[in-house]
Amino acid sequence: MCRFLQLKPPYVIAGALHYISEAEICFNRYSKYLKDDFAPCDLKSIILDKIPYFWFILDKDYHFMGFVYLDNFTGNEFVNYSAELTTCFKPEAWGSFTGYSAKIFLKMCFDVLGLYKIKFLVYKDNFRTSALIKKAGFCYETTLPAETLRGGRMQDIDVYALYRTYYYKNEVKNEQ
Repeated sequence: MCRFLQLKPPYVIAGALHYISEAEICFNRYSKYLKDDFAPCDLKSIILDKIPYFWFILDKDYHFMGFVYLDNFTGNEFVNYSAELTTCFKPEAWGSFTGYSAKIFLKMCFDVLGLYKIKFLVYKDNFRTSALIKKAGFCYETTLPAETLRGGRMQDIDVYALYRTYYYKNEVKNEQ
Protein backbone atom coordinates (compact mmCIF):
# COMPACT_ATOMS: atom_id res chain seq x y z
CA MET A 1 0.00 0.00 0.00
CA CYS A 2 1.19 3.52 -0.71
CA ARG A 3 0.09 7.03 0.12
CA PHE A 4 0.51 10.34 -1.65
CA LEU A 5 1.08 13.44 0.45
CA GLN A 6 0.17 16.41 -1.72
CA LEU A 7 2.01 19.59 -0.89
CA LYS A 8 -0.40 22.46 -0.54
CA PRO A 9 0.15 25.62 1.48
CA PRO A 10 0.30 25.77 4.51
CA TYR A 11 0.89 22.00 4.70
CA VAL A 12 4.23 22.43 2.96
CA ILE A 13 5.70 23.83 6.14
CA ALA A 14 3.58 22.21 8.81
CA GLY A 15 3.31 18.56 7.82
CA ALA A 16 6.02 17.70 5.35
CA LEU A 17 9.32 19.14 6.55
CA HIS A 18 10.69 15.81 7.74
CA TYR A 19 10.23 14.33 4.23
CA ILE A 20 12.12 17.11 2.47
CA SER A 21 15.57 16.01 3.65
CA GLU A 22 14.96 12.44 2.44
CA ALA A 23 13.59 13.76 -0.85
CA GLU A 24 16.71 15.91 -1.28
CA ILE A 25 18.95 12.87 -0.82
CA CYS A 26 16.92 10.99 -3.43
CA PHE A 27 16.93 14.01 -5.78
CA ASN A 28 20.68 14.54 -5.47
CA ARG A 29 21.38 10.84 -6.05
CA TYR A 30 19.32 10.71 -9.26
CA SER A 31 19.47 14.34 -10.42
CA LYS A 32 21.28 13.39 -13.63
CA TYR A 33 18.02 11.73 -14.72
CA LEU A 34 15.78 14.53 -13.44
CA LYS A 35 17.23 17.75 -14.74
CA ASP A 36 19.06 19.38 -17.57
CA ASP A 37 21.43 22.35 -17.55
CA PHE A 38 18.51 24.79 -17.40
CA ALA A 39 16.60 23.28 -14.46
CA PRO A 40 16.73 24.59 -10.90
CA CYS A 41 19.63 23.00 -9.03
CA ASP A 42 17.80 22.24 -5.81
CA LEU A 43 14.68 20.33 -4.89
CA LYS A 44 13.22 23.08 -2.69
CA SER A 45 12.98 25.39 -5.71
CA ILE A 46 11.28 22.66 -7.70
CA ILE A 47 8.81 21.95 -4.88
CA LEU A 48 7.87 25.62 -4.54
CA ASP A 49 7.45 25.93 -8.31
CA LYS A 50 5.26 22.81 -8.62
CA ILE A 51 2.88 23.29 -5.67
CA PRO A 52 0.08 22.06 -5.59
CA TYR A 53 1.17 19.41 -8.11
CA PHE A 54 3.95 17.89 -6.00
CA TRP A 55 3.46 14.76 -3.87
CA PHE A 56 5.66 12.75 -1.54
CA ILE A 57 5.17 9.02 -2.03
CA LEU A 58 4.97 7.14 1.27
CA ASP A 59 4.59 3.50 2.17
CA LYS A 60 1.81 2.19 4.43
CA ASP A 61 3.84 3.16 7.51
CA TYR A 62 4.39 6.72 6.22
CA HIS A 63 8.05 6.13 5.34
CA PHE A 64 9.35 8.23 2.44
CA MET A 65 9.71 6.20 -0.76
CA GLY A 66 9.95 8.91 -3.42
CA PHE A 67 8.24 11.90 -4.96
CA VAL A 68 6.26 12.77 -8.04
CA TYR A 69 5.17 16.01 -9.66
CA LEU A 70 3.28 17.26 -12.67
CA ASP A 71 4.16 20.28 -14.80
CA ASN A 72 3.87 21.74 -18.29
CA PHE A 73 0.09 21.49 -18.30
CA THR A 74 -1.86 22.11 -21.48
CA GLY A 75 -5.50 23.07 -21.51
CA ASN A 76 -7.51 26.04 -20.30
CA GLU A 77 -9.54 27.12 -17.27
CA PHE A 78 -12.13 24.42 -18.02
CA VAL A 79 -10.05 21.43 -19.11
CA ASN A 80 -6.64 20.08 -18.10
CA TYR A 81 -5.76 18.22 -21.26
CA SER A 82 -2.25 16.98 -20.53
CA ALA A 83 0.71 17.27 -18.18
CA GLU A 84 4.24 15.96 -17.91
CA LEU A 85 5.02 13.56 -15.09
CA THR A 86 8.33 13.41 -13.22
CA THR A 87 9.05 10.88 -10.50
CA CYS A 88 11.94 9.70 -8.37
CA PHE A 89 12.03 6.66 -6.06
CA LYS A 90 14.45 5.36 -3.47
CA PRO A 91 16.00 2.00 -4.52
CA GLU A 92 14.01 0.25 -1.77
CA ALA A 93 10.85 1.16 -3.67
CA TRP A 94 11.96 -0.20 -7.05
CA GLY A 95 9.91 -3.11 -8.30
CA SER A 96 6.37 -3.92 -7.26
CA PHE A 97 6.00 -0.79 -5.08
CA THR A 98 6.78 1.53 -8.00
CA GLY A 99 4.34 -0.32 -10.24
CA TYR A 100 1.59 -0.22 -7.62
CA SER A 101 2.12 3.46 -6.84
CA ALA A 102 2.15 4.30 -10.57
CA LYS A 103 -1.22 2.60 -11.00
CA ILE A 104 -2.73 4.59 -8.12
CA PHE A 105 -1.20 7.90 -9.20
CA LEU A 106 -2.24 7.54 -12.85
CA LYS A 107 -5.81 6.75 -11.82
CA MET A 108 -5.82 9.89 -9.68
CA CYS A 109 -4.49 11.95 -12.60
CA PHE A 110 -7.33 10.80 -14.83
CA ASP A 111 -10.16 10.67 -12.26
CA VAL A 112 -9.40 13.61 -9.98
CA LEU A 113 -7.37 15.98 -12.15
CA GLY A 114 -9.32 15.14 -15.30
CA LEU A 115 -6.27 14.73 -17.52
CA TYR A 116 -6.67 13.13 -20.94
CA LYS A 117 -2.98 12.55 -21.59
CA ILE A 118 0.07 12.13 -19.37
CA LYS A 119 3.51 12.57 -20.91
CA PHE A 120 6.78 11.23 -19.61
CA LEU A 121 10.09 12.54 -20.94
CA VAL A 122 13.07 10.24 -20.44
CA TYR A 123 16.78 10.52 -21.16
CA LYS A 124 17.98 7.57 -23.22
CA ASP A 125 20.27 6.32 -20.42
CA ASN A 126 17.42 6.10 -17.87
CA PHE A 127 16.49 2.50 -18.68
CA ARG A 128 14.83 1.81 -15.29
CA THR A 129 12.26 4.54 -15.80
CA SER A 130 11.62 3.51 -19.39
CA ALA A 131 10.88 -0.04 -18.23
CA LEU A 132 8.58 1.15 -15.42
CA ILE A 133 6.49 3.45 -17.58
CA LYS A 134 6.13 0.85 -20.33
CA LYS A 135 4.86 -1.59 -17.72
CA ALA A 136 2.41 1.10 -16.53
CA GLY A 137 0.96 1.32 -20.05
CA PHE A 138 2.85 4.26 -21.55
CA CYS A 139 3.64 4.03 -25.24
CA TYR A 140 6.67 5.45 -26.99
CA GLU A 141 5.69 8.46 -29.12
CA THR A 142 8.88 10.03 -30.43
CA THR A 143 12.44 11.04 -29.77
CA LEU A 144 13.26 14.72 -29.58
CA PRO A 145 16.80 14.95 -30.98
CA ALA A 146 19.20 17.32 -29.20
CA GLU A 147 16.25 18.63 -27.16
CA THR A 148 18.31 19.98 -24.29
CA LEU A 149 21.76 20.26 -22.78
CA ARG A 150 22.85 18.04 -19.92
CA GLY A 151 26.37 18.39 -18.61
CA GLY A 152 27.07 20.74 -21.49
CA ARG A 153 26.25 18.08 -24.09
CA MET A 154 23.23 17.84 -26.37
CA GLN A 155 20.75 15.24 -25.19
CA ASP A 156 17.99 13.36 -26.98
CA ILE A 157 14.80 12.85 -25.01
CA ASP A 158 12.33 10.01 -25.56
CA VAL A 159 8.68 10.96 -25.16
CA TYR A 160 6.16 8.43 -23.86
CA ALA A 161 2.45 9.02 -23.33
CA LEU A 162 -0.55 7.42 -21.70
CA TYR A 163 -4.04 8.40 -22.80
CA ARG A 164 -7.11 8.20 -20.60
CA THR A 165 -9.01 6.03 -23.10
CA TYR A 166 -6.15 3.54 -23.37
CA TYR A 167 -5.70 3.45 -19.60
CA TYR A 168 -9.36 2.66 -18.89
CA LYS A 169 -9.61 0.16 -21.75
CA ASN A 170 -6.69 -1.78 -20.25
CA GLU A 171 -7.94 -1.39 -16.66
CA VAL A 172 -11.17 -3.17 -17.61
CA LYS A 173 -9.17 -5.98 -19.27
CA ASN A 174 -6.93 -6.36 -16.20
CA GLU A 175 -9.91 -6.60 -13.83
CA GLN A 176 -11.57 -9.42 -15.80
